[in-house]
Amino acid sequence: MATIIDMPKLSDTMTVGTVANWLKNEGATIESGDVIAEIETDKATMELEAFEEGVLLKQIAATGAQVPVGSPIAAIGEAGESVEIEASPAPADESEEKVEPDSEPTKESADSDSSHPPAPASTESDPAKPSSERIKASPLARKLAAQQGIDLVQISGSGPNGRIVKKDLEGAAVTRGTAPASAGSGAGIAKAEEVPLSQMRAIIAERLQESKREAPHFYLESEIDVGGLLELRKQLNAELAELTPEEGGVKLSVNDFILKAATEALRRVPAMNRSWARTSIKQHSSVDIAFGVAIEDGLLTPVIKNADAKSLKTIAVEAKALIAKARSKKLSPNEMSGSTFTVTNLGMYGVSVFYGIINTPNAGILSVGATFARPVVRESGNIEVGQIMKIGLSCDHRVVDGAVGAEYIQALKKILEHPALIFL
Repeated sequence: MATIIDMPKLSDTMTVGTVANWLKNEGATIESGDVIAEIETDKATMELEAFEEGVLLKQIAATGAQVPVGSPIAAIGEAGESVEIEASPAPADESEEKVEPDSEPTKESADSDSSHPPAPASTESDPAKPSSERIKASPLARKLAAQQGIDLVQISGSGPNGRIVKKDLEGAAVTRGTAPASAGSGAGIAKAEEVPLSQMRAIIAERLQESKREAPHFYLESEIDVGGLLELRKQLNAELAELTPEEGGVKLSVNDFILKAATEALRRVPAMNRSWARTSIKQHSSVDIAFGVAIEDGLLTPVIKNADAKSLKTIAVEAKALIAKARSKKLSPNEMSGSTFTVTNLGMYGVSVFYGIINTPNAGILSVGATFARPVVRESGNIEVGQIMKIGLSCDHRVVDGAVGAEYIQALKKILEHPALIFL
């Protein structure tokens, strides 16, 4: 009897998965452990392994289909064995559309709604050229084509039986330019394009809205002179550049220093290393620090586990590996969960100061801005050029009070302005 493979739950928050790509075709011989497909979740693209041996009898879910967790996506069994489950032909954002009939409506169906009289006869001069009304296309594709002024007659469909689906319009939309204004709407008025929400973008929106709604944020800001840190980084990178990766060579970024310093500050102010648990507050014994990585679909926050027990160089190596995985959507659920604090850095974009939304249930998120050269007055009274970085701290007032947040910023400032403390 055929074994049905269901959509697995690949992350704690996953409710549906998208079949990004089939790596095994129907009829292929499958061995236990073979990767048969790539599944896109709300966080990453994961490999789907088969744990049964046999033949891939059916790809129940088509490439691009969104499938709820626990619903069937494939069947494996013996060659020639029949599978009764219907395939899912609909791509991700068209999974609930109904396939339009190829034939014209009957007279009974046309007469049943007198408010919609029959369309006038086609005036097309070329009888061999089909009209847009007779082209096989999904309802969503028709709607988008009408909004963007695209002639479906010119489009080749990639769906079942040559049916035009949404993705077939993407190239046409790029070359077509601005959609023509409809009659009477005013010449030259362009229509806004509707961009469908990706799974990741929808989850990000839901979580950020929940954080702002449930976690009472308050904000603290400080300026830090990181001239000494930049000089130390320069010296260390000069030494490390002479080593191969196998010998421990690595290029340290400013963000590596910030992650290490933020970790050390949490060790010094453990009241900031807490999380909200609704009926209690969790005091974490280790620092599991998350950091933001921007990707095309949004933002991922990989986690460096037990960062308080790791050196600056180890944190740098792990951070680089996690960034590479994040950008290729290869992060595992474990690599994105269990954080106790989060760091987000927009300094590379020239942003001077900002305040991130808390990555709940963390008690806070550290926002790091760019470094600018600016005159500063030293304790001696001398005016010198300082390398000033502004940081913002967003705190959950349910977990910490202003004094705790201030103590944390004070500890972080001391470490960053005296970076040798990182190595203690």
